[in-house]
Amino acid sequence: MYTYKSKYDTTIMKVILLQDNKKLGKKGDVVNVSDGFAFNSLIPQGIAKLATSKSIAELDRKKAAQEKEMAQQIEQIKKDAKKIDKKKITIISKAKDNKLFGSVTDKDIAQAIATQHNVEVDARNVLLDAPIKELTTREIRIDYGSGVTAGIIVTVSAG
Repeated sequence: MYTYKSKYDTTIMKVILLQDNKKLGKKGDVVNVSDGFAFNSLIPQGIAKLATSKSIAELDRKKAAQEKEMAQQIEQIKKDAKKIDKKKITIISKAKDNKLFGSVTDKDIAQAIATQHNVEVDARNVLLDAPIKELTTREIRIDYGSGVTAGIIVTVSAG
C-alpha cells in the first residue's frame, strides 16, 4: 500500500478506481486520496480498491491486453474497409418519374453492403446527410472511427 503525509498532516494513499468518477477520474486510474476518504467512502462503496504493487501489476496486464485487443479490432476494421473501398452496391426500389416511393437510408445501405459484399457495417458508420429519395449514383463514406474510412458507390435504381 502506498501512503505518504500531505502538507495538511493527513495520510494520503493511492487507490485504483473501479468505475468512472467525475471528481477523481476514469475507471482504472490510480489516484491519490486521503486514507479516511478511501476507507470510509470509496472502498466500501466499491468505487476503488487499494493500490498495491500486485493490483497495479494486474491493472497493467489488463491494460496491455485491452490495447492488444483494440489493435486487433482496428486491424480487422482496416481489412473490412479495404474490402469495400471503391466497390459498388445496387439498391433496387420502386420509383416513378425518378422519385422513389419512400427513401434509402443508412440502414438500407449497411444491409446492402452486408448482402452484396459480405462485410458487416454498422448503420451509424454510414455517413449519409439525408435519406436518398431519387434514382441516383453517388459515393457514400463509411467512417469506422479511429481514422479508418472507406467510400462505396451506391446506385439506386428502379425495380
